[in-house]
Amino acid sequence: MTDLTLHPHRDFSVTRRHPWIFSGAIAEVGGAPAAGETVRVLSSDGAPLGVGAFSPASQIRVRLWAFDDRREVDAAFVAERVGQAVGARAVLAAGGATDAYRLVNAEADGLPGVIADRYGEWIVCQFTTAGAERWKREVVEALQALSPCRGVYERSDVDVREREGLPPATGVLAGEAPPERIQITEHGCRYWVDVREGHKTGFYLDQRDNREFVRRYANGGEVLNAFSYTGGFGIAALSAGAASVTHVDLSGPALELAKANTALNTCHVDDSAFVQGNVFEVLRKFRDAGRSFDLVVLDPPKFAEAKGSLMKAARGYKDINLLGLKLLRPGGLLATFSCSGLMTPELFHKVVADAAVDAHRDVQVVRRLQQADDHPEGLCFPEGLYLKGLLCRVR
Repeated sequence: MTDLTLHPHRDFSVTRRHPWIFSGAIAEVGGAPAAGETVRVLSSDGAPLGVGAFSPASQIRVRLWAFDDRREVDAAFVAERVGQAVGARAVLAAGGATDAYRLVNAEADGLPGVIADRYGEWIVCQFTTAGAERWKREVVEALQALSPCRGVYERSDVDVREREGLPPATGVLAGEAPPERIQITEHGCRYWVDVREGHKTGFYLDQRDNREFVRRYANGGEVLNAFSYTGGFGIAALSAGAASVTHVDLSGPALELAKANTALNTCHVDDSAFVQGNVFEVLRKFRDAGRSFDLVVLDPPKFAEAKGSLMKAARGYKDINLLGLKLLRPGGLLATFSCSGLMTPELFHKVVADAAVDAHRDVQVVRRLQQADDHPEGLCFPEGLYLKGLLCRVR
């Protein structure tokens, strides 16, 4: 195992059990470790700090597997970590509320770069780092043993792999190929999921608890589901007795699947409107036409990909929340989200508050929202809290 030594006074985050080591913190690498190879991390005085996967192409040069002096990371270690992650979801699997949930959540489960989501009888994985790629086969074998399934499918077609020096990769890793659509159940609602081409691994599983919480406010109301994707929030609202739902999304295929999901739940498709277009532009047209709603859901894609784009992203979040607030009737509710990891909860709160001031609306926070509990965050890894949201009421 190659030794990697940090500069003096650059070991604080590691001793605080943060799993990332950036290139600028490294004083010396005792050799030429290959991408994904395990290295031992030492402080400037030679004290062992942990072991991690080396990534020569990334600014995050090492992602730590463990904070101890072990001399090896092997298949047994990987299987143990996967087993701990799968075991932690056993209560969710046994509860019967859903058959779609996250099995492995990367750094939070001690497996940086490894994502595994279960959709009914299939598991869909993403391997986003050099270390995860190195141990791909062992992860898949452990998943098959610990969470038996009909097949394991890869969706490692995310931009972050390019920063790791890895090409995109998709396809069957084990067992059978998934069908074009997989049907899942969530809190009594059914959804078709396209795990081959859909966003993320196919569905926004991280919003499960938020869909269930928001739906309780939908009974009898007119709902706007902006950035609707395949209709998750809107269908949950209809199942709770919403009078109507208007879905707005840029993607035609996503809206077609939203229609199919509406019909799947025996909801009248006529009770929903499906509007394809730029959400900012569509909501401005609604505002100018004097339209209003009882519940507005704003679940946009990631606006901030890098620190340099954070302020531009903040302006985008403010603009869309300003529009959402102006479309609400008195007493109406806004469920608004950001999935940009760089957008802190504090900054997001400020952005929404600034939008409320500009909208001349008095707004109260009913509840703060975040990702579902099968998407935990490491206590010493704040970057793991990427999804944050607010449920607000206009007074």
